[in-house]
Amino acid sequence: MAVHSERVQTRSPEPGKASAMTADMIAGPANDGGKGRRPAGPSLLSKAAPYLLLAPAIVATIALLGWPLLKTLLLSFQNMNKRQLILHLTEWNGFDNYRDQLTSAEFWHTAGRSVAFTLLNVLLIMIGGTLVGLLLNRLGKKMRLFLSIGLILAWAMPFVAQSTVFTWLFDSHYGVVNWGLDKLGWHSMATYNWYSTQLSTFFVILLLLVWGSIPFVAFNMYAGLTTIPTELYEAARMDGAGSFKIFSSVIFPSLKPFFLGTTFLEIIWIFKCFTQVFTINNGGPERLTETLPVYAFVEGMGNQHYGIGGAIAILTILMLAVAMTYYFRIIMKQEDEL
Repeated sequence: MAVHSERVQTRSPEPGKASAMTADMIAGPANDGGKGRRPAGPSLLSKAAPYLLLAPAIVATIALLGWPLLKTLLLSFQNMNKRQLILHLTEWNGFDNYRDQLTSAEFWHTAGRSVAFTLLNVLLIMIGGTLVGLLLNRLGKKMRLFLSIGLILAWAMPFVAQSTVFTWLFDSHYGVVNWGLDKLGWHSMATYNWYSTQLSTFFVILLLLVWGSIPFVAFNMYAGLTTIPTELYEAARMDGAGSFKIFSSVIFPSLKPFFLGTTFLEIIWIFKCFTQVFTINNGGPERLTETLPVYAFVEGMGNQHYGIGGAIAILTILMLAVAMTYYFRIIMKQEDEL
């Protein structure tokens, strides 16, 4: 016991020294004659870590997208037709391809058609996807699982398979749509050719794109809804708010960044869509359903005006870049407000 008490006493500092040590610990570097050490900043490796992690994705993006984009840009300044391709000739013509397209009424008609088609599709996709997302949030586990499986199957189907299914659905002789309309009393629709006019062809393409895009928006919407506290819904109901008021006052303000991001992604997705538009009717009838990507393909590969096709592709990218600039301005404004 005596040995133990001696050890304890030797480890216990004197009261005066203890108070001095406490004062020094509280004062810290400030009492060191104004020459206290600053805390060490982040190391060079920690600063470079985010860029090192992004490096593989950046390299892959440059390899897969940057090089083809550069080749397309160079091609857009060339007079590259079938003759030049066979003889391996490189004939530079400057901005002639761009000048021809920017002064072409056909290009501007196609661009206006593409913009109108994109806006209508995105509007229907966002409305439909939001409603389905709200439905997923209200359903029970079993019904939510059943609906989710259906949405995943629709979303995961390859684009060519989607187009083939819709082509058969709206076939004039064997299509289920014409058969159903005939059974409902519209006998004139029994052999109706959906691909004979511009509006009816666009209607089929619109249904195809909306059907294939709603699952993406619905799942994003459902994921966003799970982050909203239930107390906000309860407070809104106690104030007498209905479903529409809850959506406009609780859901939309909470998920506004989601709506902006998803809408922008859908604009890019629909505006650059090629496979579904081309496989339904090859841009027909009489090239009246061509959007800019299809127009670039038809002019470049179909008519073998490769330089003109490259110029149309670059102009399409520039139009999307303008939309990206507007989107980033909105995002930066929201961050400043936060």
